[in-house]
Amino acid sequence: MTRKPAVAGAFYEGSSLRLREQISNCYQHRLGPGKIPEISESAERTLIGLVVPHAGYMYSGPVACHSYAELAKDGKPEAAIILGPNHTGMGTGVSIETEGDWITPLGKVEIESSIANEILKNSQFLEEDSSAQEKEHSVEVQVPMIQFLYDKSVKIVPIVIMLQYLEVCKDLSAAIAKVVKERKVIIIASSDFTHYEPANIAREKDKRALANIERLEGEELLRTVERDNISMCGPGPVATTLLAAKQLGAQSSQILKYSTSGDVTGDLQSVVGYGAAKIVRA
Repeated sequence: MTRKPAVAGAFYEGSSLRLREQISNCYQHRLGPGKIPEISESAERTLIGLVVPHAGYMYSGPVACHSYAELAKDGKPEAAIILGPNHTGMGTGVSIETEGDWITPLGKVEIESSIANEILKNSQFLEEDSSAQEKEHSVEVQVPMIQFLYDKSVKIVPIVIMLQYLEVCKDLSAAIAKVVKERKVIIIASSDFTHYEPANIAREKDKRALANIERLEGEELLRTVERDNISMCGPGPVATTLLAAKQLGAQSSQILKYSTSGDVTGDLQSVVGYGAAKIVRA
């Protein structure tokens, strides 16, 4: 099965040449890390997970590049498990694809079937379901970023989460941790933060959620989002990543960058918050 892109030409450029140029510009943007990274050939891998935004590249691409620059410094993983929220309402509550490949303007990337099938086998909530993935952008927008760095040599495991509850996050995190313990895998949590509030309010709310991420508090993140009415669209993917990372020996987390759509558009009355973070063993 081959999944065709759903948001190429909208969330990111629709041709290979323009998309490569767009991603390059995101790295060099004033809100980005400042330069295009080189892949480390000698790094001793310490990176377990990343938090990455998933809006259009024109808005959140520079912030996303902070996370991917850290991935490049860490070397090359064999696969990326990408956890995204379900925006469309299509498909099952927690879905995975276990075979086939995904197409973007940068070419095809293959699903890592052995890892995907093992995670599916070890989770009581996860179901094989391509319909949940078909139109969903939260996982898709991460794929060209991975391809830009590694071409097709890094495979993916796409997981879309509609049921963003603690019980689900615990189950899925345990399944992921069990399967990837001895493998060179990066876990990517795809999430934006506060939606459509004034910039000062968004920053204050998101500061609380980011503090949970920095302290590796997956359970507390879900409580904070609910208690403080934070319109973060991917608390489940982030909580799952934090919980899995702790089981895999994570010792610390660092917020790499935070900005809002208002920093790009100049409209500070109604913004979306974007955060980048890395979770490491030491």
